[in-house]
Amino acid sequence: MAITYQFNKTSLQGLEKDLKMRQRTLPTLQSKETALRLEVKKAKKELEELDEEVNRRIKDYDQMLALWGEFDTSLIHVDDVRMSVKKIAGVRVPVLDEVVYSTKEFSLFSSPKWFADGFEQIKAIADVGIRQEFVRRKVDLLEYARKKTTQKVNLFEKVQIPGYQDAIRKIKRFMEDEENLSKSSQKIVKSKREAEARAEEEKVTVVPGEAGKTLDGKGAKL
Repeated sequence: MAITYQFNKTSLQGLEKDLKMRQRTLPTLQSKETALRLEVKKAKKELEELDEEVNRRIKDYDQMLALWGEFDTSLIHVDDVRMSVKKIAGVRVPVLDEVVYSTKEFSLFSSPKWFADGFEQIKAIADVGIRQEFVRRKVDLLEYARKKTTQKVNLFEKVQIPGYQDAIRKIKRFMEDEENLSKSSQKIVKSKREAEARAEEEKVTVVPGEAGKTLDGKGAKL
């Protein structure tokens, strides 16, 4: 971002105000970035654990694949996924509260004995899979916020703050040079006037005892 300014006091005051605002904001952004890095790390670890659990449950499911062929999947259905929103390091992320299932009645006499356990296993697999998606979304949101915050920290720390400081130095240097030049000009004018006044005094001198008469520079009467 190019910093536009003029070499005057008003522009200097505006730049100093903007610089102070960024210097006050930078520590807050740095703290937020640190917090987001920590939360991203925690969320990624949670996601890895869920990935492992999903893989384990799928593996268990595959081992019973022959039995699952007898299971009627229409007996269980996900009716609703209830969620809420939570702020983590200032970022709004979805949180899974509950998965609501509906089940159809089935005959315990005509169905395999393991059907009851099958319902629980399917719910467990679905719960983990849905929770996995929520955590993956949380990771994405936190990582995006972390990247944006890091970009802003770098912008303030490496571009804008040094840029404002440099612009302020240039304006101050210009104003100091202008002030010094003005003072030098005033001294020159003053010295010139003083020299002219002295020259005038040397040229025309009043002779004591002869009022109204003057002598030139050689002492001759006029």
